[in-house]
Amino acid sequence: MSTSYEMIIRDNLREAFSRPFSELERSTGAKREGNTLTFRAFGQDCCLGPDKITLSGTRSLDPKGLLISLYARHAAPEKIRMAPFTSFRDFQGSMPYQDAFSANSERVLIPHVPRIKERAGAIKASFGGADGIGGDFSLILHPLPNIALSYIFYLADEEFSAAVTVLFSANALSFMPLDGLADVAEYTSKEMIHLVGG
Repeated sequence: MSTSYEMIIRDNLREAFSRPFSELERSTGAKREGNTLTFRAFGQDCCLGPDKITLSGTRSLDPKGLLISLYARHAAPEKIRMAPFTSFRDFQGSMPYQDAFSANSERVLIPHVPRIKERAGAIKASFGGADGIGGDFSLILHPLPNIALSYIFYLADEEFSAAVTVLFSANALSFMPLDGLADVAEYTSKEMIHLVGG
């Protein structure tokens, strides 16, 4: 079934696969299998080909598929640099997106913080993640191989409500345009909510 994203995904894939395959493999942090690339994306098995993207074996013509195609098109042939993790507001040009970013990537998680803490092991396993540093607990997740997000969680207490902060790996902008990075965080948060049964 066609979606409004299909043409954009197709254009992004055409541009991505116009690069030498070895460069695309290195840039995306993927593993080559024939004429396709495989990696984990948004907690699912992803297969990236010249004409389609699948997540968990199903063709993706939705916002996640669009973000994966954008990643394939823009990812630079360099290695991920984790530190220093960077706040979205510290990215140049982020001002118009800041309110939406906070609402869709951070505040949306607040009601789910206790369940996220309980299910942290499963979340880390799905995203190839690890424990982070800071807050009452924190997680470092990889929605895409060369983009890491640091989620810092604060549990509610007698004085303060729960809170969540999301930070990006140091060179995240080398692999995705700014507006795409905001969406990567949003869909990572949505997948986290799905994993905890929200």
